Amino acid sequence: MNDMKWVLLIHVGATLMMAGVIWIIQVVHYPLFDRVGSQTYTAYQNGHMSLITCVVMPLMLAELVTAGLLVLAQPPGVTPVQAWIGLGLVGIVWFVTAFISVPQHSTLAVGFDAAAHQALVTTNWVRTLAWSARGVLVLWMVSGAMR
Repeated sequence: MNDMKWVLLIHVGATLMMAGVIWIIQVVHYPLFDRVGSQTYTAYQNGHMSLITCVVMPLMLAELVTAGLLVLAQPPGVTPVQAWIGLGLVGIVWFVTAFISVPQHSTLAVGFDAAAHQALVTTNWVRTLAWSARGVLVLWMVSGAMR
């Protein structure tokens, strides 16, 4: 198997894992933040940020690096357009994470804030939809690579 097929497999794995993670976060985890209770919320939020980072950061970094590599060289069956769309969607995810989600989490880290919580849940739909689109895209890439 050539190196770019390995890059594609790592990319697909990281993307599909993150698509699953983001749906659980969006539908289950974030909506429940307001039920933690004020006495334990700060510890809960800080624990969440620490533990979720251990799960998502390696996957997000693997996805980012492999998305860049796929733009530079595609395995047979993967088009440059697919690779660029994928990298663009990764850029959206990272932008929203850095400039919207992380600041909302930082606000929540000092105590529950209903407005920050609502903003987090609402704006996280951008990441959820971007990772969902990436999931479809990587399956499309794999189908091309399998031909």
